[in-house]
Amino acid sequence: MKTKNILTFLLLIFISFGYSQKKELRNANKFYDSGEYLSALDLLETSKSIFDSSDDKIKSQVMFLYGKIYTSTEDFELAINSFNNSRELGANENDLNSEINKLETAIITSAIADNESENFSDAAKKLKIVYDINPENNALYLYYAASSAVNSNDLSLALEYYLILRDIKYEGIETKYYITDISNETEIEISSETEFNLLKKSKDYSNPREEETESKFPEIVKNIAIIYKQLGQNDMALAAIETARASNPDDVGLIITAANIYFELDDKEAFKLAMSEAIEKEPNNPILYYNLGVVSGELGEKESARTYYEKSIELDPTNENSYLNLVALILDGEQEIVNEMNSLGTSRSDNLRYDELKITREELYKECVPILKDLIAISNDIEAIRTLMNIYGTLGDNPGYMEMKNLLDQLQ
Repeated sequence: MKTKNILTFLLLIFISFGYSQKKELRNANKFYDSGEYLSALDLLETSKSIFDSSDDKIKSQVMFLYGKIYTSTEDFELAINSFNNSRELGANENDLNSEINKLETAIITSAIADNESENFSDAAKKLKIVYDINPENNALYLYYAASSAVNSNDLSLALEYYLILRDIKYEGIETKYYITDISNETEIEISSETEFNLLKKSKDYSNPREEETESKFPEIVKNIAIIYKQLGQNDMALAAIETARASNPDDVGLIITAANIYFELDDKEAFKLAMSEAIEKEPNNPILYYNLGVVSGELGEKESARTYYEKSIELDPTNENSYLNLVALILDGEQEIVNEMNSLGTSRSDNLRYDELKITREELYKECVPILKDLIAISNDIEAIRTLMNIYGTLGDNPGYMEMKNLLDQLQ
């Protein structure tokens, strides 16, 4: 009889204890639902001893609530730990995934705010958390985290993130959707594939097209190399490039990246070799010829530089920098001519030499006139107009001078 009473008593205690656990959990949830997050947290903490002796189902619900509270209070790492504990204790996966999605959104929103307020260090760490939550689908946020780390000047952290991106061979290629609005013949970008597919069926739109963005991998490798260089580790910078190229020897983006690193390291000969290799693979790329023109000019190889600039203009007649650099290259010898003219005396031989130099100088100017006129025709470039006006003035071409002066006055 006594044994029966003891068992009944213990059963009542167990039922009462279980009721108390559910009551405290219910009350904590009410605080959370009403936005009283600290009150909910305090109740969970003060009831810790009760929950510690509960079954896994209750414990899972407690940890689940902790996760929701920490999400709302932006204690993101605690939120992740809480949701992980809840999962280990048998939480419902659908409910858990829904809250984790909310957590990701909250972290991203907070990181965006940090970036906008130039708190780049915190933004980088938060975006890394988003990646850690779901590495398979959230690599883009690790890419953003690396950029934020660079902006915070934390090069070691940025390098850590970029190396992860390199090792997982992250490319970040996205599909962009475009369609033309018939009412105004304007092409617009569509934010989602679903909307794009709907608009394709509409008579109000035409010319639907899809376009893939370029791979981010060459940029990632380049940034790794640049960071190594900034850290004074030039050998590591070049090794990073060579490693990437070994697995992608035909990737023009990586070849150009290698060329840029050589340029950063002031190894202009290696730069030229890399750019020449890139041109072999993309012989109709005007930017490659322009870059080779720049470096050839710096190396004093004026004829080669001129050839490259002219080829760049041939491939892309709208490339303003190629015109300006070509003119600058032609006029590069002018100062030497002027210096010699100013050093001459008044003897007959000096006067003859002066006249020769004057003609040579004028020939340089005349050579630049059609190049500048072509540039002005496509862009009304202020620098080009001013340069051509001065040339006309030096050549004594008053109609040309006034034409450029009037054009300059109109634009200014």
